[in-house]
Amino acid sequence: MKNLKKQIAAGVLAFSLLSASGMAMATGTNLGSAAALADPSYTLEEMLEYAIQDEYAAQAEYQAIQDEFGTVRIYTNIMKAEAKHIEALLPLFETYEITVPADTASEQVVIPADLATSYDIGVEAEVKNIAMYEAFLKEDLPEDVRFVFENLKKASESHLAAFQRATDGNLGGGFVQSRQGNSSAQGQQMGNGVANAQGQAMNTRGNTVAPRQQVANNNMICR
Repeated sequence: MKNLKKQIAAGVLAFSLLSASGMAMATGTNLGSAAALADPSYTLEEMLEYAIQDEYAAQAEYQAIQDEFGTVRIYTNIMKAEAKHIEALLPLFETYEITVPADTASEQVVIPADLATSYDIGVEAEVKNIAMYEAFLKEDLPEDVRFVFENLKKASESHLAAFQRATDGNLGGGFVQSRQGNSSAQGQQMGNGVANAQGQAMNTRGNTVAPRQQVANNNMICR
């Protein structure tokens, strides 16, 4: 009986720790920035896969938070940006003939205990995302891939600043509508920095690809 109680207590503790960590990957799953930062070297395929997995995870995480707690301006703004990040990455998979990973991030989401905890988790997620892109940018990259990675890193730096303000109690723009109907006053809308991704994409051998394969022609990467 004592052993059973100990096992139950251990299980409750493990669940609590998992919940506190926020949007964690499922047990045994190592994707996105977590996998990238644990990897000592990269191929182009691996970098693109890690990048889009991390953007998938952020999008699923922020959607789940709003599904649970209601509409929060910081998350609606950043979610729009995450969709743009995915759109910026997708043409690179086509250019380099790499299969796009399936988006299973929503299956691996764990809801944080409250909104305050979610902001801390957002800070941690953006820090890891920035570190991932910094590691990728140290590699010998095609020009189009480098361009996209640099812009995604800058966007994540803007997201990080927004979450840091939120942890300090300054949402910087936020009508919040909870599922129970509670609301707070309107504030300043978080700015969306925009970068035009134009120019010719370069293939892995340095040759210019056809215009229809240009990665970021008129594509906007929101911050």
